[in-house]
Amino acid sequence: MTFVRLLAGRTPFSRGVIAAGLILLGAAGWRAATAAEYFPFDQDLLLDAAYVGHAKLVPILNVSSDGSATIGLWCRSVRARVQLQGRAMRIEPGPLPQGLPRYQTEGQCTPRRLAADSDTLAALIQVTGWRRRGDRVTLIGARPLRFQLSDH
Repeated sequence: MTFVRLLAGRTPFSRGVIAAGLILLGAAGWRAATAAEYFPFDQDLLLDAAYVGHAKLVPILNVSSDGSATIGLWCRSVRARVQLQGRAMRIEPGPLPQGLPRYQTEGQCTPRRLAADSDTLAALIQVTGWRRRGDRVTLIGARPLRFQLSDH
C-alpha cells in the first residue's frame, strides 16, 4: 500500500493523524537503530563461547570511555588500551602475566585453558572493527568474536 493510497478518501484530520503516526514510527525506529550503534562503554561483555574445561567461566571484556580496558581471559586477566574511531577498533593488550591469579589453583588453569588465554588474546589483537545489534557486540578481525552484554 502506498502512502497516497493510504491517504486517499480521508478527511484532512485523518490524513494529519496518519502522517503524524508514520512520522513517529519512523523516529522511533531511527532512535532504536541509533541507540544500538553506540559502543557499550563501562559494561561487561561476555564472550559467546563454549566453556573450556569444567569451570563455567568465559572471557569478559570491559572498555571504559577513556579507552582503558580489562580483559578477563580463561585463566588470567590483562589490562589493555582500546582505540575506537567510528566502526574501527584496535585493541592493544598488555602482556599475559606469568603467574596464576591468587584465587585460582593449578588444577583450575589446565594447559588447555592457558592455551585458550593465548588464542583469545591473539584474536583480540587482530580486531579491526566492531558492530552492535541489540545486546550483542561482534568484534571483527581474522576471527570474529561475539560478545553478549552482561545482565548483571
